[in-house]
Amino acid sequence: MLHGIDVSAYQSTAYDTDGSSFVFIKTTEGRSYVNPRLTAQTKTGRDAGLVVGFYHFLWPGNITAQAEYFVSKAPEKAGDLLAVDWETTGDGTHASNAEKDTFIRKVKALRPNNRVILYCNRSFWLTLDKTSYAGDGLWIADYTTAGKPRIKADWVFHQYTSDPHDKDVADFASKAALRTWAADA
Repeated sequence: MLHGIDVSAYQSTAYDTDGSSFVFIKTTEGRSYVNPRLTAQTKTGRDAGLVVGFYHFLWPGNITAQAEYFVSKAPEKAGDLLAVDWETTGDGTHASNAEKDTFIRKVKALRPNNRVILYCNRSFWLTLDKTSYAGDGLWIADYTTAGKPRIKADWVFHQYTSDPHDKDVADFASKAALRTWAADA
């Protein structure tokens, strides 16, 4: 198992990379928000030699416009990962299963040379998801023992805690194996 983190504007631009092989950085939300620390947080990850991923917090509606907005703001580099964050929004709503699937497919069409994955929590995966479509891989949030999410589906990344920040593991034997997988979109 590889260790990594995910960061957003709530974290420092000089976040701790010790012991990490990868980082996911919040990039956009809806059709108007861009993480103001995106550039500096990306530099921190790249300077540390991490595999870098970018994610979009999905809102219901305007799915094509959200996908276009996300790819227009996410750095474009071979081997980077792209993810959709499918969860409850600040106003208590969430994108539908069909919207989630459409977003992943649209991002993949716009960025065919990058892996596109789904991030969601265990509850969404078990109760809201009807297609089991996660694009190129599933990043599951389930706050339990690292690497042991309580689902039967195959997963690539597991967010296992948010204390003191979001921590993840990846199901790869080495950082080189993760890099190879990420580059083989």
